[in-house]
Amino acid sequence: MRIRPDGALRVTIPRGGSRSEALRFATRHLSWAARERARLAASRRPPARWTEGTSILIDGELVPIVRDGNMVRAGALVVPAPVHLVDLRPAIELALREEAKQTLPPQLLALAARYDLHVTRVTIRNQRSRWGSCSPSGCIALNLRLLQMPPSVREYILLHELMHLRHADHSRRFWTAVQGVCPAFRQAERWLKKHGQDLF
Repeated sequence: MRIRPDGALRVTIPRGGSRSEALRFATRHLSWAARERARLAASRRPPARWTEGTSILIDGELVPIVRDGNMVRAGALVVPAPVHLVDLRPAIELALREEAKQTLPPQLLALAARYDLHVTRVTIRNQRSRWGSCSPSGCIALNLRLLQMPPSVREYILLHELMHLRHADHSRRFWTAVQGVCPAFRQAERWLKKHGQDLF
């Protein structure tokens, strides 16, 4: 049982378990859930303002934000934005979304082809609690913040979602499949646990 970043309670049922058993388990541990929600709420920071000179992660490296000039400049993220805008976050997130639309679907589809998997559709989202999702119909949604991760961590997320085309759950068979295509997935998980919240 865990509390998701959005405050929702998630109970994972082991193979052979039942929904009624899971509900009884959750009911017995509601006081823990309340304490955990309060702890998360206390530690949750308001969204950081991204202003000129602020550094944010791009490809896992901290780069400073520069307001104007060419969109690409060595060692900086250049954002074309009106002078009166102080918080550049919306402009940067829009730029990240556009970049993600151009770069993430081809990367995902290339990996799908490598492992003979069929993806029906790829969408890019700006989510606060999920890096990606895979529907039973083969539609994969990816968080635009994947662009902020180191390439190896980003590839792990893509492979993680692709393995859901083989196993819809997070069973032992799923994790065995993930390890088969991404032997260093535990390192990627550690990076996400340590730095994931820094991307928001």
